[in-house]
Amino acid sequence: MKPRHSSYASDSDNSHQAVSVPPSRMKIYFDALRPWSLPASFTPMTLGFVLAHKTVGEFSISLYLSTCLTILSLHAAGNLMNTYFDFCKGVDTKKSDDRTLIDRILHPNDVAKFGAFFYVMGCVGFLLLTWMSPSKFEHCALLYLGGMSSSFLYTGGLGLKYIALGDIAIFLTFGPLTVMFSYLAQAGELSLVPLIYAIPLALNTEAVLHANNSRDMDTDREAGIITFAILIGPTLSYIVFVLLLFVPYICFVLMGMYYSAWMFLPVVSVPKAFEAERLFREHKMMYLPQNVAKLNLALGLLYSISCFAAKKGVLPHL
Repeated sequence: MKPRHSSYASDSDNSHQAVSVPPSRMKIYFDALRPWSLPASFTPMTLGFVLAHKTVGEFSISLYLSTCLTILSLHAAGNLMNTYFDFCKGVDTKKSDDRTLIDRILHPNDVAKFGAFFYVMGCVGFLLLTWMSPSKFEHCALLYLGGMSSSFLYTGGLGLKYIALGDIAIFLTFGPLTVMFSYLAQAGELSLVPLIYAIPLALNTEAVLHANNSRDMDTDREAGIITFAILIGPTLSYIVFVLLLFVPYICFVLMGMYYSAWMFLPVVSVPKAFEAERLFREHKMMYLPQNVAKLNLALGLLYSISCFAAKKGVLPHL
């Protein structure tokens, strides 16, 4: 998986490459993972473990780390597959923010092999997890295969992203599925309770994807694909984005009023939500997905801390 700078660049660039310092191989591959997006799977995983702790009173660090390896590996693999298939299908253009293949930093085969590596790492993490977890293997395997399939089918195979089903896949995968998987790994049993608690965080995570698809509406249409943002148009896309940003805060306020004052804690991140709304409204959207991803990290961690700090038995069904 060696970067192919020299063989994949034109002769006209040789003079520039002679005086510029190429990035290190590690940085090239790290950037290809789109690390800014990884909190979208890290925060629901953490929330699931916190909910399990409130339910069964246990928190295994080794189990948490193996679950982290499993879920983040699948997310990284999914990002790389997204890069690969978007490039192969002509979706990415010079205007895209993912420059890995557009700028010929890596060869497509390198990206595909790197993605396969992370799928293997995900399987390793899963085997470690099932060895330590009190849950039934078949339950964990069902949820794990669902997450792995979603990470590939988003742009590979059926290409859910290209037929306006990507938003549903992301909402379910980075919300209910991830929270339930991590809850199951720690608590050892399936429960519908994590699905309810996953909704506010899943809505905020979906805002990251919706910002990305709304920004890329014109280039996606030119590439011949259909996203939810294209179907509803710019005006409704803005309205949906606002709802995705602020409905979670309404949920937190209501939970703070009726259950525990700790649930007001995530609301301190609301200024970042207003900043993201302004960027969307003013069409300054080049790095809007990255900004919303930072908000998602803050919101998810504060939400997890709130659930952890609330007195046992105060939050519903915990």
